Amino acid sequence: MIRPRVILADDHTLLLDAFRKLLMDECEVVAAVSDGRALLEATATLRPDVVVVDIAMPLLNGIDAARQIKQTLPDTRIIFLTMNEDPDLAAEAFRAGASGYLLKRSAASELQTAIREVVMHRSYVTPLVTEGLMGSMLRGPATRQAPQELTPRQREVVQLVAEGHSMKEVGNILNIAPRTVAFHKYRIMEQLNIKTTAELIQFAIKHHII
Repeated sequence: MIRPRVILADDHTLLLDAFRKLLMDECEVVAAVSDGRALLEATATLRPDVVVVDIAMPLLNGIDAARQIKQTLPDTRIIFLTMNEDPDLAAEAFRAGASGYLLKRSAASELQTAIREVVMHRSYVTPLVTEGLMGSMLRGPATRQAPQELTPRQREVVQLVAEGHSMKEVGNILNIAPRTVAFHKYRIMEQLNIKTTAELIQFAIKHHII
């Protein structure tokens, strides 16, 4: 049997090592990365069968990274492995293209099963959030409508500014001019009726952009 090629993405090195050891018998772990932008680079180069990613990732969160990956590599399966039990967030993950969603506390017993399922083009959701997820999917995305009003570029700017990067640093990361970053920030704050960077950070935290 051909072992699926997997990329792991988590900003905790000890967890990456633990997940790699957990999967080594059944999967070929082709890369392990610690931020969302490194994940995009790795998937573009290595074209894995499966990506296992946390939602809370620096530089680019897991959900926004998943959206970009699915645009360029629609056949790559994405499993979210997170500490967050919020069913609305799980629903957002599936709308972003996920095939699986499980919690870190159940990874030892569920991760291998989840990978087997998604490789077979099935979905896997940890029983710990299944009931709430079904209700959230039926309700639709209305409860998280505010961040959806932002464009993908605006969401990237919000995350990087909220993480404390300067305009120049954000420009370097996104390969745009600092004045363009400033323009995006101004438009975002105007659009969301936000007056201060502190309020922007609070918005990013509330909507799981960081």
